[in-house]
Amino acid sequence: MMSGKNLLRMLNIGVCAGVLLAANMAAADADSGEHDRHDGRFEFALWGDMPYAKNGDDPKIPALIHSMNSEHLAFTIFDGDTKDGGSICTDELIGAQAIERFNQIKAPTVYVPGDNEWTDCHRVNNGGYNALERLDFIRRTLFNVEQSFGQHKMALEHQGSVTTPYSENTRWLHKGVVFVGLNIPGSNNNKVNDGDCLSSKSVRTQADCDADNAEYADRNAHNIAWLNESFQIAKQRHAAGVMVVMQADPGFDLPETETVNERLLPGYNGYTAFLNALAADTQAFDGQVVLVHGDTHFFKIDKPLFSQANMLKNFTRVETFGSPNVHWVKVTVDPSSKNVFHFDPVIVPGN
Repeated sequence: MMSGKNLLRMLNIGVCAGVLLAANMAAADADSGEHDRHDGRFEFALWGDMPYAKNGDDPKIPALIHSMNSEHLAFTIFDGDTKDGGSICTDELIGAQAIERFNQIKAPTVYVPGDNEWTDCHRVNNGGYNALERLDFIRRTLFNVEQSFGQHKMALEHQGSVTTPYSENTRWLHKGVVFVGLNIPGSNNNKVNDGDCLSSKSVRTQADCDADNAEYADRNAHNIAWLNESFQIAKQRHAAGVMVVMQADPGFDLPETETVNERLLPGYNGYTAFLNALAADTQAFDGQVVLVHGDTHFFKIDKPLFSQANMLKNFTRVETFGSPNVHWVKVTVDPSSKNVFHFDPVIVPGN
């Protein structure tokens, strides 16, 4: 677990290194501009939570990929869950098959891990794996190079060296916008609360849960440091916007109520510190901020970070489609416009 002193040291180092990181990010900007418009606008895709075998999604994937490949996209971002929550977490399913799918896409494709690939793999119906072993596998297999997936590649910044812890946290700059990928999955961000550890549906031991909580605490600190550093870079580069992508719905509206703040419920306390940091960074940033996630499979665009009386005006949440709705979201970015980001749901015919 990282101490407050060490985290502060990390943040200070991150701010000092911002200029160097921003310079490196210029390479990613150049590598991914093939389909940009001459007026500075560009388009990209958001998708995730698919395919789910239990919902018969596999036959729908070719049409989905064809739909994205028919557009002039700068890149695509997959926000987690390459399989359903009731299938076995095999190397093939969360590794080779996912990579093959991503590489069928013409545009550079960035992957953000979901809970179905590692956090929930301790469940009996997922094969009874050790979740931390699955996370290590993902890092070694899907984050073993500094580039994106896709037929065209894009350079990415990684928080950790490839294959090592936190290499799954990524960042790139494109045409005046900073993009951030974070490993923040569902199932309370791998934070196990008292009383939630032992179950007949899981092979976890108390020692496993203790290890999970230690992993959560360390990764959460790294996530916040990466987020804060990314906003510092955005300020240095005078970025028009910041987009943060993760898998988990952090409890914005499960269900939607005006009198209950779901983020305060125990099942969502693994996201509290991150959301507080995101709110603070957003308030201190002049541009537009978008948080993208999947997890609950309902396409949404709203401003849920605070109560209606205290809306954070430059913050927008986008939730992507998910199984069995195998569709995607097209994002148009115009750095010169007031809102910067424009979102269009793309319904794939036949899906």
